[in-house]
Amino acid sequence: MMERLNDSMDQPPPLTGDTDHAPPAVVAMDGIALHYPAGIAALDSITLALAPGSFTFITGDSGAGKTSLLSIIGLALQPTGGSLRVLGHDVSALERGERAALRRQIGMVFQNFRLLNHLTVLENVVLPLQVAGITAKERQSFAKELLDWVGLGDRIDSLPPTLSGGQQQQVAIARAVISRPKLLLADEPTGSVDDDIGLRLVGLVQALHREGTTVVLATHDRSLVKGLGYQEFSLSDGRLVPNLPAPVESDC
Repeated sequence: MMERLNDSMDQPPPLTGDTDHAPPAVVAMDGIALHYPAGIAALDSITLALAPGSFTFITGDSGAGKTSLLSIIGLALQPTGGSLRVLGHDVSALERGERAALRRQIGMVFQNFRLLNHLTVLENVVLPLQVAGITAKERQSFAKELLDWVGLGDRIDSLPPTLSGGQQQQVAIARAVISRPKLLLADEPTGSVDDDIGLRLVGLVQALHREGTTVVLATHDRSLVKGLGYQEFSLSDGRLVPNLPAPVESDC
């Protein structure tokens, strides 16, 4: 289904940037900073490079700056310092239309779902496709297939307030990936659900990653990270540092 959707969508207009070579990183941050007027540093000298097809956890306590970091990567927030390249493009050099085109290649999953309560599940999911040149019939077909995939094929006509927190987050994931983004950012996607549902949601994100999507998932719950084998960075006091795997104990 995802391949059929990708083939059917119009490609966004070309962007300013390097086109002769494949980008070395999907996200490249060099010295990114975010300082508030009072002088408080939410982010300080963040340097990070994410390879195509990678899966990265950003861990840290609530208020550590994870949402700010993902908002900068997702082009929703301007840093106050440093340079940023996303999908091979220097973000600071993009004009408004180019920036909008680049944002359409990024999917975002929020902790508080951000669904429109007056629209049905199906109507929420098809929203990103309305600017992609896809007919209403095709949009509904793609959305129904995707909702079947996340396990909500029987709730397409429901309104979000009638769903559980886990179901609403499944809808949010479907909406974030229906346009087949190259980069998926998930901000505390399991923060409002119980552990079992949280693991199912992470499983959905892992399935998307296996199809080639580059994933960045921010969470305060390090139990989600254990045993998965993905790279992890910890954010604290505005600084981002890699978390090294725990040493293996020897029987000797």
